[in-house]
Amino acid sequence: MTSLAQAGMLDVLCPMHVLVEKDGTISHAGPTIQKICKTGALVGEAFFDRFAVKRPKGIVTMDDLRRKAGSRLHLALEDDPGSDLKAVLVPHDHRTGSMVINLSFGISILDGVRDYALSNADFAATDLAIEMLYLIEAKSAAMDASRRLNLRLQGAKIAAEEQAFTDTLTGLKNRRAMDHVLARLVGNQANFAVMQIDLDFFKAVNDSLGHAAGDHVLQAVAQIMVEETRNADTVARVGGDEFTLILPDVATEQMLLAIGDRVIERLKKPILFQGQACKVSASIGTVWILENHTMDAKDILSDADVALYQSKKAGRSRQTLFRRNGARV
Repeated sequence: MTSLAQAGMLDVLCPMHVLVEKDGTISHAGPTIQKICKTGALVGEAFFDRFAVKRPKGIVTMDDLRRKAGSRLHLALEDDPGSDLKAVLVPHDHRTGSMVINLSFGISILDGVRDYALSNADFAATDLAIEMLYLIEAKSAAMDASRRLNLRLQGAKIAAEEQAFTDTLTGLKNRRAMDHVLARLVGNQANFAVMQIDLDFFKAVNDSLGHAAGDHVLQAVAQIMVEETRNADTVARVGGDEFTLILPDVATEQMLLAIGDRVIERLKKPILFQGQACKVSASIGTVWILENHTMDAKDILSDADVALYQSKKAGRSRQTLFRRNGARV
């Protein structure tokens, strides 16, 4: 077989090979290794001018290299020191002392294909590297699709949970959310307060002006309660015209009473609906729970209802703070 025919055969079978003569001159280079070299043709160049042997250490001459025939070598391109190529050397022509050095990317093939814009045409037809790349890409695409699906599902779950805890008319928390927050605070034996709030004269608004007016009033009341509480507080609509405020970390009784008083004062002002004045007010029953308490949620809400009843009984539009020895208006 002529040397030209041999070179053509090697180009097909080992497209990343170089043929190196005894004196170290590269006499032929496969199409792929030539493609990834950035600084011109390899043929006619000295092997050690274009390649550096990274491992084993100490290989700096052709005799050193020849003694490693059949062993695995780690090379780098001199014009691309960050490259990481695997190689094996086999004798080519014993008469001339030439050698074939076949190279590959090894496990760095994904980086190599990306960095040098290679395709399946740059590898031998029997090389499984491209199939491996297809599998990697397919796995990556599947994982990306799975991550996107999980994010969508997580978002949908969060949205569903948020909807389950939200009053659709006012945008406030609902009774379920209130129960959840209250149970957590009770379980932690935390310092917090509960305000039960009923709207006075709300039925008269519904009866005289209709449900649309009633809905408008409820939405306006909800906005006022949000404005008069802190971000950490929970504002919930727990019934038709019934609201509950849960206020964690209450520092003083004066602070607590001030919040209720502001809500009462603002709700004394008529709420306009299509030019009509809707007049309501707020009656409030408040319970302040100190740290390390042993009360359960049911008893806390019951005490708040007792205080609320006292506010109603005392003339409405006022706040009552529950005390064990009797509620105080």
